[in-house]
Amino acid sequence: MSILEGKTAVVAAGAKNLGGLISVQLAELGADVAVHYNSDSSESDADRTVAAVEAAGSKAFKIQGDLTVPANVKTLFDETVRAFGGVDIAINTVGKVLRKPIVDTSESEYDSMFDINSKAAFFFIREAGKQLNDGGKIVSIVTSLLAAYTDGYATYAGGKSPVEHFTRAASKEFADRTISVNNIGPGPMDTPFFYPQETPERVEFHKSQAMGDRLTKIEDIAPIVKFLVTDGSWITGQTIFANGGYTTR
Repeated sequence: MSILEGKTAVVAAGAKNLGGLISVQLAELGADVAVHYNSDSSESDADRTVAAVEAAGSKAFKIQGDLTVPANVKTLFDETVRAFGGVDIAINTVGKVLRKPIVDTSESEYDSMFDINSKAAFFFIREAGKQLNDGGKIVSIVTSLLAAYTDGYATYAGGKSPVEHFTRAASKEFADRTISVNNIGPGPMDTPFFYPQETPERVEFHKSQAMGDRLTKIEDIAPIVKFLVTDGSWITGQTIFANGGYTTR
């Protein structure tokens, strides 16, 4: 019997990159998966991930929605419960990166960064707390920049920082239902979201700060998610940095 057989998962931004890998790996452990995606441009990725989940022997469906709108977060969980009968695992990989000096950052950029990185995370955790089965697992992806002393990422690291506090509070509030709530903070990841924010020279600098002179890969992070939703259930309220030594605290 697969370790997650009979369990169900919601993966926010679960169509591609890290979210896509997590969706498939949860399915390989036996979980049925709701694959969320945001924009029309990601629908084909969602279709491929749903197919990969089904090829692993699990059930899946895709669902689109802007999770900065709390009603859409509720719909995501409602539809998962409707499809699978309940929700046991909630993974939030939603995020937006911006590298820009504070003095050049517009109000609309600030609002967008905090809506995506902070507000969506809060209401995802809130809805998970309402709808997860007892013994459920919540994991949010943050950033290792929370432990960095650097320039340029005020709204990105700043927007992710509140998620640590949401997680701590939720881990206490949901503890009587044995729901664990944690964060993972990857180092700069080798995905299409990272490179547009950096010069080639800065990319090389980021690589030089980690073991093996490389960026974090999605394959470095997905196994930690798997651990937290299986054998790592005694861990709660924590932010785990997984970055090859890029930052620590």
